[in-house]
Amino acid sequence: MNPPLLDVQDLSVEFDTRRGVAHVLQSISFSLGRGDTLGVVGESGCGKSMTALAVMRLIPNPPGRITAGSVRFEGRDLMGLSDPEMRAVRGNRVSMIFQEPMTSLNPVFTVGEQIAEAVRLHRGLDRRAAHERAVQMLESVGIPAARRRVDEYPHQFSGGMRQRVMIAMALACDPAVLIADEPTTALDVTVQAQIFDLIADLRERTGTAVILITHDMGAIAEMTDRVAVMYAGRIVEEGTVAEVLQRPLHPYTQGLIACAPGRRTARSGEVLEEIPGTVPSLLERQAGCGFADRCRHVMPRCRIALPAESVFDDGRRRVTCWLHAPQEAAA
Repeated sequence: MNPPLLDVQDLSVEFDTRRGVAHVLQSISFSLGRGDTLGVVGESGCGKSMTALAVMRLIPNPPGRITAGSVRFEGRDLMGLSDPEMRAVRGNRVSMIFQEPMTSLNPVFTVGEQIAEAVRLHRGLDRRAAHERAVQMLESVGIPAARRRVDEYPHQFSGGMRQRVMIAMALACDPAVLIADEPTTALDVTVQAQIFDLIADLRERTGTAVILITHDMGAIAEMTDRVAVMYAGRIVEEGTVAEVLQRPLHPYTQGLIACAPGRRTARSGEVLEEIPGTVPSLLERQAGCGFADRCRHVMPRCRIALPAESVFDDGRRRVTCWLHAPQEAAA
């Protein structure tokens, strides 16, 4: 078996706050091979975007810090690279589409200059060739009159158009790993489909591995091979899309799927289900399962200790829940 292209093991992140230390990521592990797609889902604040920032080594320090774990890309641990070595990887071999384009684009440079900078830096193109690449990338993400608009500034673009610029910038160097953090936020349904087609084409053409962070279960079902479900800074379930969506094991995953829009309609007289309660504070380490206070299957042991990860189907499926723990562990 070939080693994974990206292998994340036991990644943990903390932030200092006025109220204490927030444990925002706790022992996150996953891997991707070439051409793989992994969807990451969960409620807002569960750690999805923070996982992406940690992989890219973009956690602001202070107040944040990566306290444990490794991120191995093509066999090298990114956590051990110097800043110049990491800059050579970031935006080139590993690239990210950020969720908020207005804060990610520099307002004093044209969008073309910002796209061209990446390809000049990482691909060694001259100014004219880099400019043509920028035009090509804007055209590829569906921006009309790209040759004219390449010389405009971010404030001259709508929110949706800025998001397309961010996508063009992330794809400009044909990265080996693309992390897409809510890549179609603020885009209409038609453009969303175009963007997903663009990412799928990149994957098929270059073997790019994709991590798709989203709240959209439909996008997960259509775009990804595997899905990781996050809750309170942990991955609580992972498996193939078909397995997780059709036969969810963790009660939290079951709740997410049950409350997805489209499962209940006003015409039927039914209402959307909801997951009761709130996400626990990340300022305190949970002795047991972080979902215990919201779980309809809660047992006394759930509040005492976090179960070990249970692995099924020759390692293709894993879940952290006492309901599925081996009998000797649950005893």
